Amino acid sequence: MSAVATLRPTEPLPLPSGLSLAPRLKLLLTFIRADLSVRPVDEWQLKSTLLAFLRNPPLSLPALPDSDLSLRSLPDLHKRRRDEPIASGVLHVRDLSFLRPRSRKGDEEAEVMTPEQAEENYFQWRSSLVDKLAGIELNLEGVKFRMSVEIPPSDDFRAMKKSWENFYASELLSSRNPVRKIAKRPDTIVVRGVPSRWFAETRISSKASTLVTHTIFSAFGKIRNLNISSDDEWGAKQDGTNKDIISGLNCKVWVQFENYDDFNCAMKALCGRSLEKEGSRLKVDYEVNWDREGFFRNAQYKPVRSNLEERDSSAHGRKKHYTSRIDSDHRKRFRD
Repeated sequence: MSAVATLRPTEPLPLPSGLSLAPRLKLLLTFIRADLSVRPVDEWQLKSTLLAFLRNPPLSLPALPDSDLSLRSLPDLHKRRRDEPIASGVLHVRDLSFLRPRSRKGDEEAEVMTPEQAEENYFQWRSSLVDKLAGIELNLEGVKFRMSVEIPPSDDFRAMKKSWENFYASELLSSRNPVRKIAKRPDTIVVRGVPSRWFAETRISSKASTLVTHTIFSAFGKIRNLNISSDDEWGAKQDGTNKDIISGLNCKVWVQFENYDDFNCAMKALCGRSLEKEGSRLKVDYEVNWDREGFFRNAQYKPVRSNLEERDSSAHGRKKHYTSRIDSDHRKRFRD
């Protein structure tokens, strides 16, 4: 059984090219007024009050740095109704080591926990934390705010798996042709918001390389098709303004696996993690989803060559060309 298939929610996953998937919990926070006050939002005071609540009992979240909580007030507060959000934020809980089995006093070995038990333990803790945070009121010098909490859809593997099961079950029931009533399952993941330079060839280009990207995602299983495109919309979405974003900073990747099990393991590993690179302090919160549009069925794309095929061709002295989907006119030659 592969390391991806037995991966626990609290364990990191090393990837090729110096990349790794670091476990973390990400929560989206929304604040509305809980009284009749019209005073503006003090972001610093709101953050300090919430951090104090998170670090003290009954939550006592361990090792929660200030940088893992970001808050910002929403624009045009004077135009918003009382039941509309006035501020939003993101909370990251990156230190999940307290959920891992610990050795008992006097014992040398830690308590053995199966991957299924570790997964259930993590989801129970996550649900408990969300329940404790949802609906709390924060009092800032007499001004009250009520907070709501949401798990990002791309971080909730169980909800996402249920969505594709319901999608294909509905598609099966709606089919009137008995011959076509064959149960289908997804096989393609879509990853957005990853830095192009992390998927590029070192010292050759800053654009994502098909070969490098194929090598990275092959850690999850056998790949049938792969496509890469620039994702400038993601940069504008994260920036939250209408400023011009430098093209090509982020990329969007479609990966079609040869079988459902590899697809399922990839989705499970990518949900609830951040992408990190050796030598960089950046922690990238990408967005992962499954392809319900049939990207590779609706377009003619040639399957990417596997590393094995590349080695075989190199042995015969032939040079191969790989074309990145980011720029179809840009071709690079890889020397044997």
